[in-house]
Amino acid sequence: MAKIIARSICNNSTLCLSVERDRIVNIAPAADAPGLPWIAPSFFDIQINGCLGRGFVSPDLTTADVRIIADTCAAHGIGGFLPTLITNSFETIRHGFMVLARALDADADLARRIPGFHLEGPYLSGEDGPRGAHPREHVRDPDWDEFQRWQDAAGGRIRMVTVAPERAGAIAFIEKLATAGVVVAIGHTAATGAQIRDAARAGAKTSTHLGNGCHATMNRHENVLWEQLANDDLFASLITDGHHLPPAVVRCFLRMKGPRALITCDAGNLAGLPPGRYREWGTELDVQPGGKIVVPGTPYLAGSGCFTDDCVRTVMAMTGIGLSEAIELASVRPRELMGLPVPRLEVGQPANFVLLDSETHRVVSQP
Repeated sequence: MAKIIARSICNNSTLCLSVERDRIVNIAPAADAPGLPWIAPSFFDIQINGCLGRGFVSPDLTTADVRIIADTCAAHGIGGFLPTLITNSFETIRHGFMVLARALDADADLARRIPGFHLEGPYLSGEDGPRGAHPREHVRDPDWDEFQRWQDAAGGRIRMVTVAPERAGAIAFIEKLATAGVVVAIGHTAATGAQIRDAARAGAKTSTHLGNGCHATMNRHENVLWEQLANDDLFASLITDGHHLPPAVVRCFLRMKGPRALITCDAGNLAGLPPGRYREWGTELDVQPGGKIVVPGTPYLAGSGCFTDDCVRTVMAMTGIGLSEAIELASVRPRELMGLPVPRLEVGQPANFVLLDSETHRVVSQP
């Protein structure tokens, strides 16, 4: 049995938790002391593409890779996440979903940490800018039969899909996804305002990494950002790694979205690797110092080299919000979007929490 003494992020009380077999078996008040860590619900990230040179949309993905990625995420306080498969060929995406499904079927712990999968593409804009680093040769219009074959390969676990509403047939596709209980996100899009409004009416619930996956220059009034920010029915995920969005934009987006804002790290296959040039997703990518990943010779970002704990600390530095609010963005809101329970510090509950250093806010441990 492990005993953990920490200060609750919820009410600042000092607690002694007894944990046995990954369950909280006792909670008692404890004396405060300098340097005690904060305890909070673990992070949940809706967009993890991979890390350490391993990616979920790879023809070489193995069940061992899935475990390595999940364990690396856990070391960064990520108690749950959606493995994200981006634009690629039908067979490569199908292979990724099949391997993920096998890994979860064989490992109850992985299944607990991974409640579903996120398909980000291939039904996205083909234009430079909105397309980002998604391979041009594989972006295409939505195909319900194709999606169903992927869903079969995934064992029914695809719970989120990012779609560009301007693609032919996208609105009807969004309606079918929403009816099937899949969370639909608007992203990598050059849609008109009317198309975004149509997507929201059809059942889209959120915006994928708002402020990215769009044209670098656009009309100052009629554009995809204002339309999504103004829609009170849409959540919005933000990549707060310090590279994808500048501080002023993050502050404005958080104020405008309020309780429907959340953060994601969008960790790419190259997250956790040293600076250098690598080949991923069928293209050359540069990992720069500090974790910024770009398509060489362009301003286009290709996922992130950071993890969710980095984004929590960075959003605090960028906006001045406190740790409790940052935790809300990274732990509570993503679970609310996905209809998942938020971990509670109660006897009998899973020990699904994160400990953060009281001063640096870095992860101390993740039971």
